[in-house]
Amino acid sequence: MRTVYTPDSPPAKGIYPLLTASIAPRPIAWVSTLSPDGVPNLAPYSFFTIACTDPAILSITSVGRKDTYRNVVETGEFVASIGTESLMDTINATSAPVRPDVDEFAANGLTAEPSDAVAAPRVAEAPIAFECVRHDVVDLGTSAMLLGRVVSVSVRDDVLAADGLPDFAALAPPSRLGRNEWGLAPAVRRLDRPGR
Repeated sequence: MRTVYTPDSPPAKGIYPLLTASIAPRPIAWVSTLSPDGVPNLAPYSFFTIACTDPAILSITSVGRKDTYRNVVETGEFVASIGTESLMDTINATSAPVRPDVDEFAANGLTAEPSDAVAAPRVAEAPIAFECVRHDVVDLGTSAMLLGRVVSVSVRDDVLAADGLPDFAALAPPSRLGRNEWGLAPAVRRLDRPGR
């Protein structure tokens, strides 16, 4: 047996919670922007992935037209930081709706560290930051996909493995699940791809 839903016949709580409870875990981009007036904004986004590798482009989907969306459209820049399990409560706190003139770094006790290539600050407490310039903005109904071309990546040395890449266990990034659930870093299994 299966329960079947369609866009015309969604579950009682709607398609959104069905999507987020089914498509999980989702990585979290802790996105910082700067308003045209110079106000730092910070918010977590779990509709986040790699869109292209050459050039390196990240994809963040904004459900609605929030401050992040407006700042990216108006300034053409953002930073996607990767947080850790120890920062989960603070990451979640930055999802609170606040006025556009509120400095969300200061409001949450975070350090707005100067970025290397863009004006938007990065989160000093987060071990990885992808600095991006707007590649495109794709409006999709009630959402918008923000595509950012990576112009600089900074990785804190304590999360780097011997091969120069981030060590997953040292990074311990949280993820979003459905409802109000968050995921902790899972167990890791190594599995090589089949030869061609």
